Amino acid sequence: MAMGPVQQRGRNGRRTPMAEINVTPLVDVMLVLLIIFMITAPLLVAGVPVNLPDSRAGALDQKEQPIQISLDGTGKVFLDDQEVAEAALADRLAQVAATRGKGKEGPQIFLRADRTLDYGRVMRVMGELNRAGLNKVALVTAGEEQP
Repeated sequence: MAMGPVQQRGRNGRRTPMAEINVTPLVDVMLVLLIIFMITAPLLVAGVPVNLPDSRAGALDQKEQPIQISLDGTGKVFLDDQEVAEAALADRLAQVAATRGKGKEGPQIFLRADRTLDYGRVMRVMGELNRAGLNKVALVTAGEEQP
């Protein structure tokens, strides 16, 4: 039997339509969508742009969504992508400790600080965290660059 469209005759001698679906356009569209998602997915992760230092430490296991505190290169403080004035930081951290600090250890805090900031600025924020009772703090770094 030859490969190609099957020519069948119906009852009254007319040709019946081919009952196969051409999937080539569907595959083409799906591959284009896959490429679009592969390109845009890494761009969706961005929050506050921070130049993180390098470290050899591995990733942490986490069960709940951590609270992220970021310090950008100019020294502005962000609490989960919302800018917080330095004077209001203590009050906001106390609110976080009251609402999410139900466990004995409290919520997990991820502290992201720009590498160009001085050590004292980062320590002031860590001191406010300690004063609010948020002691489960992890310092976020970029992975070590391989030569």
